[in-house]
Amino acid sequence: MSDSTVERRAVRRHKVLKGATVSFDDSGVACVVRNLSTSGATLELASSISLPTSFTLEIKADQFIRRCRRVWSRDKRIGVAFS
Repeated sequence: MSDSTVERRAVRRHKVLKGATVSFDDSGVACVVRNLSTSGATLELASSISLPTSFTLEIKADQFIRRCRRVWSRDKRIGVAFS
């Protein structure tokens, strides 16, 4: 981490590359989880789409399901905090 980078997360995230699904309003969107912690994650979508403020993240391979809220978004990447 450079001197100009300030880590604002309370919990350290671990780099991962896991296929997942974001679900809301009876629909689902495929995504890739890029990093993960007990309190949140960074997701990458195939395209820039507008997601609701809160939704469900599911990583089927890990039997991982969490309700989350969008904290930030840039292009195809979204930072989420788990509820």
